[in-house]
Amino acid sequence: MDIISKHVCFGGTQGFYRHDSIEIGLPMRFSVYQPPQAKQGSVPVLFFLAGLTCTEETFMIKAGAQRYAAEHGIMLVTPDTSPRNTGIVGATDDWDFGEGAGFYVDATQAPWSTHFRMYSYIVHELRKTILEAFPADAKSVGIFGHSMGGHGALMLALRNPDLYRSVSAFAPIVAPSHCPWGQKAFSRYLGEDQQSWQQYDATLLVDSVNAVAPFPDGILIDQGLSDKFLMEQLLPERFEAACLKVKQPLTLRRHAGYDHGYYFISTMMEEHIKFHGRILNSTVNRS
Repeated sequence: MDIISKHVCFGGTQGFYRHDSIEIGLPMRFSVYQPPQAKQGSVPVLFFLAGLTCTEETFMIKAGAQRYAAEHGIMLVTPDTSPRNTGIVGATDDWDFGEGAGFYVDATQAPWSTHFRMYSYIVHELRKTILEAFPADAKSVGIFGHSMGGHGALMLALRNPDLYRSVSAFAPIVAPSHCPWGQKAFSRYLGEDQQSWQQYDATLLVDSVNAVAPFPDGILIDQGLSDKFLMEQLLPERFEAACLKVKQPLTLRRHAGYDHGYYFISTMMEEHIKFHGRILNSTVNRS
């Protein structure tokens, strides 16, 4: 693992890193904010998955999250949104597909299947890297994200409730099987058989719950009502209905005037960090 840069931030350390990924088969970049409490021992860790066109830097620069992470003693981790410099023809042609748009799935279709293995990278390889190289508490891990990353956070958490104790999202793509962004990505990464899409669709994953709700402490989602992608791409009402059906606690807050960008995210950031801090720090205290 190579250190690209490190910076003192709210008494902690903001770092940017690069490592050779086995899952991806290429170098990957990620960022880590270590709160001041990490100097004394292990702390809860919260993964953030960013949206289309973003990198490992976007959230750390724009969201204003470090201040609140320092207050609650939470480590923040943000990976890049896809492999880079893949050499795949067409990988940089579209802003909503290919490089910068990995959709947090393990592609099964050539040529994408060679490097686009973001699901396994996040759940297995990056998680292991963080737990081994940083003072992160393996029993107190949460995940959140924005837009495409909100899709990723909800999907990864619902598939791995034993790994993630808390989950939230900003303006997430909750039903990718039913929106143009998701259909474009899934058909190319996973093929035309929509059966294979279901494992990556948060609404369908919730709808398949037939036992105890996987997140009894609730799921938090914030959505701006002036978001230009709301009606066609995001479809929060589908996820809301699925959670109601299986009695999965959900707080879906709709905010007049707010759009899809980081002005919205930064406005709601303090409450999301508090939400995760309440759950993750209680996990630490019970240990």
